[in-house]
Amino acid sequence: MLRLGIPIALQDLLVNITFLVIIAIVNSLGLTASAGVGVAEKLCGFLMLVPSAFMQSMSAFVAQNIGAEKPQRAKKALLCGIVSSLAVSVIMAYFTFFHGDLLAGIFAKDRDIILAAADYLKAYAIDCLLTSFLFCFIGYFNGCGKTTFVMLQGIIGAFGVRLPVSWLMSRQARVSLFHIGLATPASSVVQIILCGIYFIVLLQSGRRPAQKVRSS
Repeated sequence: MLRLGIPIALQDLLVNITFLVIIAIVNSLGLTASAGVGVAEKLCGFLMLVPSAFMQSMSAFVAQNIGAEKPQRAKKALLCGIVSSLAVSVIMAYFTFFHGDLLAGIFAKDRDIILAAADYLKAYAIDCLLTSFLFCFIGYFNGCGKTTFVMLQGIIGAFGVRLPVSWLMSRQARVSLFHIGLATPASSVVQIILCGIYFIVLLQSGRRPAQKVRSS
């Protein structure tokens, strides 16, 4: 239990720390930007409900099938999960990208704050599509017991991409919340690539014929 659970817990801790650092970066841009991101984060929690639900259910379903020695069914579940999650995420991403001001208006009345939140939400609309792939991959690998890899790819994405990109974007002359928010989908792209490579590696290792043991 500890071997499987500690990497997941450590990854969640470190990833949450990176988001706190990003909020601190945004706070340095002024009160309006800070309030706009605060509003956007409330909406992001709702936007990520579907990918998060697929991640949790994928983990349980894959673990059951791996335990029942049905790895092919687990792989089919990964594909079905990605397609289903993506179908919902496309709709949510559309409204978030093109009508983020209407969504932000639920939590704020000041127009400047609404516009700041809508600007930040455009980046999360892109990430909403990407997490349909990423979260299903994470759920699959967790179900396979590959939690150490899940931790490593999460740390690489957070500290190797998300933090540096958000900091570099905040240093630009014409900085915007959309540009800072792009650090999150940029991180997701790198993590998806890592997950895809690892998935192929697992497929190749699973296809290797088992060595016959000679009886003495």
